[in-house]
Amino acid sequence: MKSMTRFMLAACATTLLIPTFASAQEARDQGYLTEKGGSVVVSGTGLCWHTGRWTTSSESEQCDPSAPVAVTPEFMPPTAAGPVAVAPEVIQPPQKVSFSADALFAFDKSELKPEGKVMLDDLAQQVKGATYESIVATGHADRIGSAAYNQDLSQRRANTVRDYLISKDVRANSISAEGKGESQPVTLAGDCKGPKNAALISCLQPDRRVDVEMQGTRAATVLR
Repeated sequence: MKSMTRFMLAACATTLLIPTFASAQEARDQGYLTEKGGSVVVSGTGLCWHTGRWTTSSESEQCDPSAPVAVTPEFMPPTAAGPVAVAPEVIQPPQKVSFSADALFAFDKSELKPEGKVMLDDLAQQVKGATYESIVATGHADRIGSAAYNQDLSQRRANTVRDYLISKDVRANSISAEGKGESQPVTLAGDCKGPKNAALISCLQPDRRVDVEMQGTRAATVLR
């Protein structure tokens, strides 16, 4: 009877060892380094060691998980009609364009000259394709005349530039105009001297200007 009991226990032990042995044998056959008990040896960072039996067909999810597929949300997959480009918004650095008032207007006037319109047409074309939260046209005058008169002249010129750009489909709610008069000259106090004459008017030319400053975003088109 005791012999029969020992035989049954031995049989049970053998049965219990079969899966462990099979697992160890399977791991070895797949080409992974295993411990004595049969489990795959894993490093502290979760890496397994390949043996000489390992091939790409031996990959397991534990040791060689499939690499995730990166999906770029900005792009849609190509269609039968061709590649589809989605244009993400790119923040534009602030831009400042300075126009000589003499190029835009006749002296002491606020009506645009034909060549001034051409220059602003080019600016309006550049603005297309961008979303500008802020466009400011700032007029500046020279020091000839009274401060009050120069303030009014610089404001009228800034208004003219703003209104012309709006007529060229620049969004009205994004553009404003302001006049600075003679308060921000480019020339220094001692640069231009003498009575009001052609030489003085020419010397003070840099002070007569309209600056256009823009801040916003532009769609960056990338074809895939």
